[in-house]
Amino acid sequence: MTVSLRRLLTAALLAGSAVSPVIAAAPAKLSAPTIPFTERKLANGLRVIAIRDTSTPDVTVSMWYEVGSKHDPAGRSGFAHLFEHILSRKTVNMPYNTINKMVDDIGGTRNASTWYDRTNYYETVPAQYLERMLWTHAERMARPVIDQEVFETERNVVKEELRQRVLAPPYGRLTSFVIGENVYNTLPHRRPTIGSISDLDSATLADARAFHEAFYGPDTATLIVSGNFQPAELDALVNKYFAAIPKRARPAKLAITAKDKPIVARSVTGSAPTVSLPAVGSAWQTPGASSPDMAVLEVLNAIVTKGDSNRFESALVKPGLAVSPIALLNDTEEQGYYALMAVVASGKEPAAAEAALDQTLAGLRASGPTADELTEAKNELLSDALQERETASDRAFTLGEGLVRTGDPRAADKRLAQITQVTAADVQRVARTILSPARRLRINYVKGDGDAKGWANPTPLPTFASPPPAAQAPLALLPEGQRQAPPAPGTPAAFRMPALQETTLSNGMKLVTARTGNVPLATLTVAIRGGSSVEPRAKAGLANMVAQIASKGTPTRSADQIAAGLEKLGANLSAAASPDGTLLSVTAPTATLPEAAAILGDILANASFPAEDVARERKRTLDGLQVSMKDPATIAARLVNPLVFGAAPYGVVSGGTQASIGSLTREDLTQYRQTWWRPDLATAFVSGGIDPAAAKAIAERALGGWRATGAAPAMPTDLVGAEAPGRTLVVDLPGAGQAAVYAVARGVSRGDAAYYDALLANSILGGSSTGRLFQEIRVKRALSYGAYSSLGAQLGGGVILANAQTKNESAAEVAKVFLDEYARIGSEPLVAADVDNRKTFMVGSFQRQLQSSAGFNGTLAGAALRGVSPAEQLAYADRVRAVGGTAATSAIGRLVQPSRISLIIVGDSAKFIDQLRALRPNVEVVAADKLDLATAGPVR
Repeated sequence: MTVSLRRLLTAALLAGSAVSPVIAAAPAKLSAPTIPFTERKLANGLRVIAIRDTSTPDVTVSMWYEVGSKHDPAGRSGFAHLFEHILSRKTVNMPYNTINKMVDDIGGTRNASTWYDRTNYYETVPAQYLERMLWTHAERMARPVIDQEVFETERNVVKEELRQRVLAPPYGRLTSFVIGENVYNTLPHRRPTIGSISDLDSATLADARAFHEAFYGPDTATLIVSGNFQPAELDALVNKYFAAIPKRARPAKLAITAKDKPIVARSVTGSAPTVSLPAVGSAWQTPGASSPDMAVLEVLNAIVTKGDSNRFESALVKPGLAVSPIALLNDTEEQGYYALMAVVASGKEPAAAEAALDQTLAGLRASGPTADELTEAKNELLSDALQERETASDRAFTLGEGLVRTGDPRAADKRLAQITQVTAADVQRVARTILSPARRLRINYVKGDGDAKGWANPTPLPTFASPPPAAQAPLALLPEGQRQAPPAPGTPAAFRMPALQETTLSNGMKLVTARTGNVPLATLTVAIRGGSSVEPRAKAGLANMVAQIASKGTPTRSADQIAAGLEKLGANLSAAASPDGTLLSVTAPTATLPEAAAILGDILANASFPAEDVARERKRTLDGLQVSMKDPATIAARLVNPLVFGAAPYGVVSGGTQASIGSLTREDLTQYRQTWWRPDLATAFVSGGIDPAAAKAIAERALGGWRATGAAPAMPTDLVGAEAPGRTLVVDLPGAGQAAVYAVARGVSRGDAAYYDALLANSILGGSSTGRLFQEIRVKRALSYGAYSSLGAQLGGGVILANAQTKNESAAEVAKVFLDEYARIGSEPLVAADVDNRKTFMVGSFQRQLQSSAGFNGTLAGAALRGVSPAEQLAYADRVRAVGGTAATSAIGRLVQPSRISLIIVGDSAKFIDQLRALRPNVEVVAADKLDLATAGPVR
C-alpha cells in the first residue's frame, strides 16, 4: 500500500540527484538482481527459507504466519492485529516484554505487523544471536502465555494505536475505514485491519486462546532467515527448536474461496472532525496478487502518481486544483483495490478536481501511455526494487511479502520481471477494464462528525466464521528457577566499517566516498551549511522552500525535463533544510548515477525558481500548513523550537507559518540560493555499490564546475539565545481524536563534551521500546501506543524531548510520568548492567544505519552540518563505549531541572485541563485557530 501526501505535512529527506550538462537520450536498461535463497520444509509443515549474505555482521530472523485480518472472527475486526500484540509479549520461559529487552540488550531491533494476508514477527540482531532468536520464535509458536494481564494491556495499547493512526490524523478514517468498508462488499477484507474501538472492547481472553489454537502452528508458518549464517548450522538449529512442534490439532481453514460481490457504480461520503481540505476520487476492486495484471496496475499507478513527472501533477497540481494525490494499491491474495484520490486545494471546487482526475484516467483509456511515460514508470519501479534488495533484511521482507500474498517465494522477482514486460496496450486495457467507470466507487471525504454510519456500505456485512473454543489448557509463566535460559551467543561476525576516502574536487569542495555494498545502487548527497537558522524570521520556511522548489527549473532544464529525466534514469531526488543546513541527495542505479548526478549539479549551481512554480508551490505549502494545523502531533512538533529558543535563530519555525510562507518571493529564494548554496560551504558524499574511484569521477564531472563568487557569508554567532523558564502550553483542538504530549528542555550542542554522556542517559530514558518512558506509559499503564525521548544535538545547541500520544482524558497523567521520569533519570545512579546494555543497543543501531547507501550518507552528511568530521562520526561506537554511568546521570541531570522543562499538550483540552492545572498551575491555553506558531502563543 502506498499513501502519497508528499509535501503536505513534512519535507522529504535524503533521495537526490547530481550533475553534467545533458541527460543521456537512451539511458541504460535497468535491472535488479533476483533474490537467491534455499528452501526446505519440515515434516510438521514449517517452511524454511534461507538467504545467506556474509557481508553483513547481522542476521534477520522472521516468522511469517499465513493468518491476517481476513481471518478475524465474526464481530471481532482487528483481532489478528490484537493477537499480534499478544504473541509478542510472554511465553512459558519469558516474562512479559522479555523479547523486547532481550533484542535491545544485544544491539538488535525487532517488531511485528499484521496485514490482510499475514502476520509477521521479526528481529535483526548480531549474527552470533541466531540461535537465541530461533528459540524465541519457537517459544511464541509452541509455548505462549495468553493470560488476562497480556490481553487487557495489549487491547488498551491497540486502542491507543487506533486513535493515533486513524482518529487523530485528518485523513486517517478515509484510508483505514471509508475505502475498505465500501470497496469490498462480501469479502472479510471489508473490515479494517486495525479494527474498531467497539469490536476491540467486545473481544475476550477466550477469543484469543481460540484464535491461537485455530491459526498458529508450524503448518501455517514460514521461517525466513537472512544474513550471516552457516547453512548447516541453521538447518541443525531449526531442527532442534521446531521439528518437535506439532501441527495444529484442529486447524481452521486459511483459504478464502469466496469471490467478492462486484462494485456497482455508486458514491459514498466519509468525514472526520479535523478535515480542512476535502478529498475526492474513486476506488476499484482489483485481482488477487498472483494476477499478471497487478504488475500492469503498478506501472499504471506510477504513470499517474509517482515522482514529479506524472499525469496527476500535470492535470491537477500544476493547474492548482489539488495539493497531493492519495494513491492506494492494495494487492492481497484474493482481491485487492486501487484507490486514487486528490486532496483538493483551498479555494477550489471539489467537482473541478474530481473531473480533472476522471479525465486523467480517461486519457489512459482512450490512448494509453506514451513511450516515455512507460519507460519512466518502469525505471522508477526497478530503482525501488534495487533499494528493496540493498540489505539482507530488505531482501527477507521483499521475499516474504510476495510469498504470503501468492504462496510463491519467487513472487517478488516474477512481479519485477512482469513489470519489465508491461506494454502501453496492457496499461490501456487495464484502465478500460479493471478501472472501468462502470465499476467505480466514487468517494468524497469532508469535514463532519466522523460517524461510521455516514459511510456504511448498503450491502449487509456477512457473518464470517469464528474458531471453536480452545480445547487445550492455558499455559502459564514458569517460576523463575524452572525457566529455560535463552541460548548463549555463538561466534560474532566481524563488523566491517566502510573504508572512507576523503579528498577534494577541482573547485575545492570536500568529497567523502565509501563502498557500502554490492547491490548496483548508489547515493550522492550534498550537505550545505546554513539552513533555517540563517533565514530572516519574517521569512521562516525560506531555506526549506528553496530546497523544495530548486528542482523546478534551471536556465537549461525545465521542471518537466528535470522530473522526466530523473525518472527515466530510475533516480530519486530529495532535498530538505534543517536548522544547520540543507541536504540534497540522489539515489540511483549505478549505471545511471552519472546522468542523475549531472542534474543535481545543475540544480545546485543554477536553480532559477520560475515565478509560476514558486507561486504554485507556495500555495501548496500553505495548504499543507492548513492541513497540519488539525493534527495534534504536527502542531506540537512545530511549537518546540519557538518555545525553547524564542527569538534566537534556532527559534525559527523551519517549516514556516502562514504569514511567512505567504510573504516569500522568487527574489527571496534566488537570493538565498546565491548566498548560501556554495561549494565552499558544502561537502559531498557518495556511497553504495560503487568503487571510490568511480564515485570521485562522477562527483567531479557533476560538481567540479560549481563555483562560488565573493566571500562566504558568516554564520550567526549565537544560535540559541538566552534561556527562558519552562512553560506549560495547551493548544485546544476540539474534536481531536487524541492528545499529543511533549515535555521539552534545552539540550546540548553536538560538539559539547557531555554529548555522548547525555545521549546514553537519554537512551535509557526513552531511546526505544525498552526505555523507561515506554515501560511506564505503554507497558505498565497502556496509555499510549509508544512513548519515547530524543536528544537533538545541533551545531549550536539542541533539545531534549519526550513525546507520546494518548487519549485526551489521560494527557495530564502522561505529562506527569514525563516529569517524574525526567527527575528520576537526572538524580538516581544508573545500574551498571543497564549502562552496558544501552551501549550495545546504541552501537548496534548505529552500525545498521551504515549498511545502506542512503543511511550511510545521511549519517555522515547530517553530522557534517553539525560540525562533526566523517572520521569522528564513524568513531561513534568507541565514544559511546567510553561513557560511564555517573557522567551520564550528571549530564542529563543538568538538562532536566524542573524549571527548564516546558510542557506542550495539543488536544481537546476540556477533557484534561483540570487535571493538568493540578499538576502545573500556570497553564497557558490557546485555541488552535488563534495560535501563532512563530511565538508559541496567541495571535496578537
